[in-house]
Amino acid sequence: MEVTGILKVKQETQQVKDSFKKREFVLTIDQTSQYPQHVTFQLTQDKTSIIDNYNVGEEIKVSFNLRGREWTSPQGDIKYFNTIDAWRIERVQNQKQASATPANASADVNPATAIVSDFSKTSAEDDLPF
Repeated sequence: MEVTGILKVKQETQQVKDSFKKREFVLTIDQTSQYPQHVTFQLTQDKTSIIDNYNVGEEIKVSFNLRGREWTSPQGDIKYFNTIDAWRIERVQNQKQASATPANASADVNPATAIVSDFSKTSAEDDLPF
């Protein structure tokens, strides 16, 4: 899943156990609403540093997995917990610039000519099996 929003809070990495570390950050989504949502994401293990290159106030796109688990207390009560595990972060500004100028765009190439030239290949040049 993916969501775009404004980075609101970036916390320090926490060493929970010898073999487990995590880092949380808060993303403000739906900022045009009267009630913007502030959602906490978690980065774990080797992913804790991927937030380092982003500043509070920046618009970012976060790819994440939604996780849930059940826990039974010593008293026998069952509780449910959710975590939102982020695994990739991208700047939205760079994506907007990239989409304005496609990587394969060229001023000298006429799209109609390019399509015709692709069809002019001989069958020996084709790598298709039919």
